[in-house]
Amino acid sequence: MLKKNLPLVAVFVVALAVGVYFITSSGQEDEMAAMPEKTETSVEATEPASQSGSGPIEMVLGDANAPITVIEYASYTCPHCASFHRETYKPLKENYVDTGKIKFIFREVYFDKYGLWASLIARCAGPDAFFPVTDMLLGSQMTWARAGDDLAVIGELKKLARVAGMADEKIEACLQDQDKVTSLVEWYKANAEADGVRSTPSFLINGTLYENMSYEAFSTLLDDKLGG
Repeated sequence: MLKKNLPLVAVFVVALAVGVYFITSSGQEDEMAAMPEKTETSVEATEPASQSGSGPIEMVLGDANAPITVIEYASYTCPHCASFHRETYKPLKENYVDTGKIKFIFREVYFDKYGLWASLIARCAGPDAFFPVTDMLLGSQMTWARAGDDLAVIGELKKLARVAGMADEKIEACLQDQDKVTSLVEWYKANAEADGVRSTPSFLINGTLYENMSYEAFSTLLDDKLGG
């Protein structure tokens, strides 16, 4: 759904996130379906304008010199974000990212602790695996995000992390990294406030903010900007 008042929610998320750090699941967990195959599209890890040094990195697909930059603001628990990635992102990637027409950046929005935990898993997978793991998280959103209580959600996220090739020790360390949580939330707040983001998914296209749209509308807009 569309969710608003992002900067206010961020403070709430920090408080909620603290509870994750010593949550562990017990018992044998079943493996999930295989991880989607990686594409040949390059992934860049670059520092965002609002951060330097050890701050969060941008997760980028495509040609760094593409004429159009598209920044998606999305939450892993937003149903409309999952729909966008299921229905629009794939042809957008095939026709515009993979062909060098746009550089695509994915920025997480944190509405709740579950979305934040999912972001920790995706980022801990590393820049090369970030987008495949993001596809897994959004593609299986109805399963893990609605698994039940906090313990059940953590259990499902750990299953996805293992499918992505992460060891249990790394998963635990990622979910317990309070400094990273604080850094990510502050980074998200700064970006969302600077770009005027109030709902997800939202798209900053060469500096202009747009709300969610169909692939047809997206491609028409991009073709117009490309002059074709």
